[in-house]
Formats: sequence, structure tokens, C-alpha cells
Amino acid sequence: MHIRLGKVVTILVLAVLAGCGQPDWGLDHRGEPISGETLQGRWKVLNYWAEWCGPCRTEIPELNALAASADDVLVLGVNFDGLTGQDLATAVEAMDINFSVLQQDPAQQLGIERSAVLPVTYLIDGAGKVRETLVGEQTEAGIRARLAALE
Repeated sequence: MHIRLGKVVTILVLAVLAGCGQPDWGLDHRGEPISGETLQGRWKVLNYWAEWCGPCRTEIPELNALAASADDVLVLGVNFDGLTGQDLATAVEAMDINFSVLQQDPAQQLGIERSAVLPVTYLIDGAGKVRETLVGEQTEAGIRARLAALE
């Protein structure tokens, strides 16, 4: 009986510790959850974009390349205009975005204010702390260099 109780206590402790990570960021444009478990311990590149933003259109292929080549970095997008559901999915397809785009803006959760300019990209460390704000069009190489400098 004592051994079983010890196992139960261990399982409960592990369950509590597992819940101490980052909170979930909701669903992406495909309806897939972006869980705290997925976010934990990885750099996040959070990019705000809009269909009407010319520099955003130029930047998207660079972000697609980063997302495709970096296992330790999670690229996420947020539509500046607040599109959701099918409207968001249609815009993502029109912009040829290959990374996950969030249905809900995590700005409040991250403690960041809405930017007045686009594009804007936030570099968020594995613990969920915003480490840098990059304003204007970015490149894959430029983002990689900034992440390396912040590590």
C-alpha cells in the first residue's frame, strides 16, 4: 500500500509541474491548438502582418524559410486586422503563409502593446519573455543573427 501511495504522489507532483509551463496560445488558422507544451523551451518568432502591407508580402517567404528550416524556433503569425475563422484561412492562403497563424492575438498575454507599424516581429525566448522587437521587413538570416546574439 505504501508503494502505491508513493506512486500516486509522484504522478500528482509530475502533473502539477507539467502545468507550470507556458499557457496555451489558442488555435491557429487550421484550428490546431498552439499548446504551452509546444511553446515551452523554444524561441518564438511572432510576426504581425496584413494583406495590404507591401513589406509584409516581401517578408513572408523569409519567415516561411525560417519556419521550414529551424526545429528549435517556432514561427507564428498574427493578422493585424484581427481576421478569424475562414476569413483568416483565406488570407493565409492568399499570402502563401506556411507557418501557423494564431486566431487570437497573444499581445495582452505577453504584455506587449499593439504596434502602429507593420511588419513587426517579436523574439520571445523559451520561457515566454519578449526579448526583442524588430520593426520593419526582416530576413531569415537577420532573424537568425538576432536569435544567436540573444542566446
